[in-house]
Amino acid sequence: MIGHSTTVGGAHFAFTDRWGGVSAVPYDSLNLGGAVGDEPAAVLANRDRAARALGRDPARVVWMHQVHGRDVVAVDRPWGDRPAPAADAVVTTRADLTLAVLTADCVPVLLADPDAGVVAAAHAGRPGLLAGVVPAAVDAMVEHGARRERISALLGPSVCGKCYEVPAALRSEVAAAVPESYAETSWGTPALDVGAGVTAQLARCGVRVVEGPAVCTRESADHFSYRRDRTTGRLAGYVWCDGGPAGAAGAGAPAPERTG
Repeated sequence: MIGHSTTVGGAHFAFTDRWGGVSAVPYDSLNLGGAVGDEPAAVLANRDRAARALGRDPARVVWMHQVHGRDVVAVDRPWGDRPAPAADAVVTTRADLTLAVLTADCVPVLLADPDAGVVAAAHAGRPGLLAGVVPAAVDAMVEHGARRERISALLGPSVCGKCYEVPAALRSEVAAAVPESYAETSWGTPALDVGAGVTAQLARCGVRVVEGPAVCTRESADHFSYRRDRTTGRLAGYVWCDGGPAGAAGAGAPAPERTG
């Protein structure tokens, strides 16, 4: 269920794997995505299980309507019955909120400055890398009191550069903006390494990258992968800081998301 978790100075980071939930094939079993064709009741149950496994209140987990852009939304309360806004990063200063990001090959990026009590979660696929969603999330954190040199970032499971095949023209376009993303597949064709590109962007922002799980979603049977399976579930990354209540019941209906 929780494939990887770590704590850095009062900030908590966690990434799920695909097991421990109630979803049926092909979403088996801990699908956390609400817009991939799975039964809504199963998604709710899975979100409840994952949050409680982390000791968090499922009703105070903030999800996004991910659209592969660079918009960042600041939040101070759950969406409740409101639809989640279109965004690919979310930031908060509230310790009683848990921020979540959904992926199934894209790079989930969790960020925290525990001294300032500021956390953020970002969804960085190839379009988001090119658009600069992760630097935008860092900028939003700074606007809310974080300091770049105090921010820690973790990257979660994603498709690796040896597996993410793209047309040569697309590789050239992305690498012109983020040279570190230039890659080649293990079978010798053009590829992109989005994780390497995001890591380079974070370094240029002055942010420290903490070692996270070294998992390629396409290669791992324990993780969902859109490129491998097409119809599949979604993993989640969660981030929060110490200091707030973490315990009541209930979860709202899954917000519509698009993830990759």
